[in-house]
Formats: sequence, structure tokens, C-alpha cells
Amino acid sequence: MIEKQLFGKTGHQSSRVIFGAAALGAMSQDRAESTFEVLDKFGINHIDVAASYGDAELRLRPWLVENREHVFLATKTAHRDGDGARRQLEESLVRMGVDCVDLIQLHTLTDQEGWERAMKSGGALEELVRAKEEGLVRFIGVTGHGTYAPEMHMKSLSEYDFDSVLVPYNYLMMTNATYAEDFGRLRSLCKEKSVAIQTI
Repeated sequence: MIEKQLFGKTGHQSSRVIFGAAALGAMSQDRAESTFEVLDKFGINHIDVAASYGDAELRLRPWLVENREHVFLATKTAHRDGDGARRQLEESLVRMGVDCVDLIQLHTLTDQEGWERAMKSGGALEELVRAKEEGLVRFIGVTGHGTYAPEMHMKSLSEYDFDSVLVPYNYLMMTNATYAEDFGRLRSLCKEKSVAIQTI
């Protein structure tokens, strides 16, 4: 069984390996069911999916009927406006057949223009906070890819008390001195604020 660790301040003891469900998007339902058996075998209890991952959310739906209470369910929206983010969240809930997700993440929020749109009045963050107040989501996070991710996540954390960040961490990127320094500063900030860090 894979070890578990507290996922930030959420209270969830999350498996140290999170299942990134993008691969489900192009799978048959039968093959997806075989994949879920592997998750069960190794005790993986954290699922990370996104509306943009093809049919991945639909592939999860039958499995979630029996397993929803046993997993931490995260999805994402790439919309920066409030109406688009709300609509995509609601569509995700319908596709997965659930009333609530544990974590909704602002996906790949690493460009300044998109960041400003998401954070302003009427933007995605405001609407996701409203969805949280309504019980449609429990926690809100932010994801990023590329060398600007740590810097932009720190900027995001100065704007709102996000529950999690997702950021690249690998040998090649950590050979970049600037990236390694930014990652270290992000890690320290997340530790200080009890924000969960997901690495890819």
C-alpha cells in the first residue's frame, strides 16, 4: 500500500501518489475499470481529473457510485471568467454524477493576463469561492506548468488563501538555478501557510 500524508490543511490523508486521470479520456470503460482495480490494490485515494481531459470524468462516473466517499476528488477549470468557471464546474459535477468535488483548481494559471482576469471582480476565483460557500466544492487550488509556475503561485497565494498548488518538480527543471530558487521559496511559503503541494 502506498503511504499517506496529510494534504495541506484539508484534513485529508492523501496517498503520496495521486492518480492523474487524463489517460482515462481515451480509454474504453472496460479498460478504465481495470485501471480502478489497480488504484484499489495500492490504496490510491486521490483522483485528479479535469473537464479538458476528454471523457475522463465520464469514465470515473460508474466507479464513483461505489467509491465516492473513499476518495479525494479533484477537478479543474481553465476558464478565467466567473460564468465560464461556474458552468464548467457544474458540467463536471453532472458528468461525474456527484453533488460536490473536494477540490476545484484554476488550471495552468501562469500567465499575467489570465491571472488578472481570474482574480478580478466577476472572475473565476470569485465564482469558485461562491461555489464553495454553496457546498459545490470543499477546497480551491491552482495549478501551473512551466518555469513561471512557482513565481505565479506565490503571487496567487498573496491574493487568496488557496488550499493547494500543483507545480513541476523534476531533475531537468531543478538544474535551472532560478527555477530551483523559486521552487524553494514556494515550498517555504506553502509550509508556512499549510498549503498542499502537488508535484508533476
